[in-house]
Amino acid sequence: MKAKRNDKNAKEQGKDLRRGKDKSTDLPEKTDKPERPPRDVRQIEGKNPVLEALRSDVTIEKIMVAKGRRETGNTEIFDLAKERNIKIQMVDRKKLDYSTKTGNHQGIIAVATNFSYYEPEQMIQKAKDLGEDPFIVVLDQLTDPHNFGAIIRSADACGVHGIIITKNRSVDLTPIAVKASAGAAEHMMIGKVTNLAQTLQDLKEKGFWIGGADMSGEAYYNTNLKGPLAIVIGSEGKGIGRLVKENCDFTISIPMYGNMESLNASVAAGVLFCEAARQRKGER
Repeated sequence: MKAKRNDKNAKEQGKDLRRGKDKSTDLPEKTDKPERPPRDVRQIEGKNPVLEALRSDVTIEKIMVAKGRRETGNTEIFDLAKERNIKIQMVDRKKLDYSTKTGNHQGIIAVATNFSYYEPEQMIQKAKDLGEDPFIVVLDQLTDPHNFGAIIRSADACGVHGIIITKNRSVDLTPIAVKASAGAAEHMMIGKVTNLAQTLQDLKEKGFWIGGADMSGEAYYNTNLKGPLAIVIGSEGKGIGRLVKENCDFTISIPMYGNMESLNASVAAGVLFCEAARQRKGER
């Protein structure tokens, strides 16, 4: 490891090198699961996203299904909707074509209350309740909803406890992002913050190591990704902003052995998340 993160010395001192305090004492005590804040109405489109919403605690007002779709693989959706007393409305496909936000509704749209946003403290508490070190993903001005959805899906698969996005100049949890997540958005804590640099500083005060994805960084497989961790993923074109990068403790990269200089943001994120999960689960 580089001097940016000297874990051997930190272990000898029993303290965090940046702040001179024991990380383990910074995490909050276990509390009851936080209640979801109020939501606004939104649409969930496509078979898998609707199915995952039905399996979660999302409040669904009704489900609109194109006439003739009952016999084409939607049996589980109909059964779950009946279990939860959710109204199913058989409508002309043209109505769905007119209502769609994604352009690919697959003959089914659920009208639900909007996604709730969480505070970083709630993500940390979720990890503590699971008996795990917190693992948070921070997105710095990512703008593509397809990339956002793919990142949510990979994050869920790799045990990430929450994702933080910015309120300005950033992607939001649109129907396209929800659909691209293939239902994972219904299970992931997502938070919105105004000042990302300040948020990273706050996470440091809670004992986190902040790792930024950057081509100039250490190869990801040579980097320690254990302990309370936040991985910062930058925008599709510019990567991590200067101020955000300055607030990272170390940077990590993915070596490129072919002709391309970089990977798509969501693909790169998936690679880093998988390595973090491997290390944190103690797998070889």
